[in-house]
Amino acid sequence: MSEGPSKRERVVAMFGRLAPGYDRLNTVLSFGLHHRWRRIAVRQCAFPPGGRLLDVGAGTADFIIATIGPDGPGADGGTAVGVDPCEPMLRVGATKLGARGLSQRAHLVVGEAECLPVRDDSFDCATIGFTLRNVTDVDATFREMARAVKPGGRVVSLEIAKPEGWLMRPLFFFYFYRLSPWLAQAFGGERQGYEYLPDSLKAFKSRAELTDSMRRAGLVDVRVLNLTGGVVCVHVGTKAGAGTGAS
Repeated sequence: MSEGPSKRERVVAMFGRLAPGYDRLNTVLSFGLHHRWRRIAVRQCAFPPGGRLLDVGAGTADFIIATIGPDGPGADGGTAVGVDPCEPMLRVGATKLGARGLSQRAHLVVGEAECLPVRDDSFDCATIGFTLRNVTDVDATFREMARAVKPGGRVVSLEIAKPEGWLMRPLFFFYFYRLSPWLAQAFGGERQGYEYLPDSLKAFKSRAELTDSMRRAGLVDVRVLNLTGGVVCVHVGTKAGAGTGAS
């Protein structure tokens, strides 16, 4: 008897269906704040002039554009590789990169976060945005990202989080679990897909657990930034070497 599609296959198929309207709905559901969150995360990368970015779960290439696009720290000669298992999302990303004249400086590859098709010690930083809740193994993902960056390079995660404040927490849960799937459907999205997204947060790791996961991957000086009342969280870790110290 067939066991049916795995979680990985279901998630990839779902994002493939969401891809055409994904950017528009992200903007609607985050009230446009996802651009600001990403810019803050990019600032944590310490991206050097002419540097090389690895973006894991690249999706529609927003992290790449924020890093090597005209307003990013890598505008002058920076390059990027984006990896994502969902080809329809990458096709949308490729169109956006082409429209901004970045096609020659960014390469998009179909691949898995837990087994990245890149060489060791070959990137100045690695980012992952709103993707960790969808991978099958968070520890393996951080290990792969740490493997890919040079000693002293940074690994930066941007992810939805559970607010800790007494006021923001109930407001967030009401919006995220009740209103956002309805809004997604109202704006032409797939309700089932946008019910999965909040559900994926229920069993997701805490801030402390993600910090521990980064440390197990060999990252040091790990720190956490809470954004917008803690509804989004940035984790930053540095690959040991090149003058780094233990955290």
